Amino acid sequence: MTEVLFLADFSVIKPDPGLIFWTALVFILVWGILGTMAFKPIQKALKKREDDIQGSLDEARKAREEMSNLKAENEALIKEAQEERAKILKEAKEAKDAIVNEAKTKAKEEAQKIVASAKTEIEQQRLAAMTDLKNQVGLLAIEVAEKVLRKELKGDANQEKFVNTLVDEIKLN
Repeated sequence: MTEVLFLADFSVIKPDPGLIFWTALVFILVWGILGTMAFKPIQKALKKREDDIQGSLDEARKAREEMSNLKAENEALIKEAQEERAKILKEAKEAKDAIVNEAKTKAKEEAQKIVASAKTEIEQQRLAAMTDLKNQVGLLAIEVAEKVLRKELKGDANQEKFVNTLVDEIKLN
């Protein structure tokens, strides 16, 4: 019986030409149906996805290029702004120096005017003091001379006659 079992139906392993035909026909039909119904839409979806990915990559590349251009423009603007700032600071420093120099010059001129004015006033006060001193010395000399003359003229008749003559001359003038 063991032999019988082995000789039993092994038709599955040995293909029948009809079975091969029908299997191939079913396979081709299924393949055709799947090709039109499933593979083409899947292929279209994959193609669309590939196009979308490529479009996104192109847009990303363009965006990267634009960012690079914008970065270059920003760097140029920053450099220009720094140059402008340096120019403004230089002009401000020059203006400050000019104002300081002008103020120093005006201060020196004003100081010279004040010194000249003070010298003039000191000279005027010195002259006034000298004039006052001369007047006082003159008055003192007159007083001394008057006292000396009074003492000298008190008893002598010639001297009284001379004084009267002088007084008469003064009255005539």
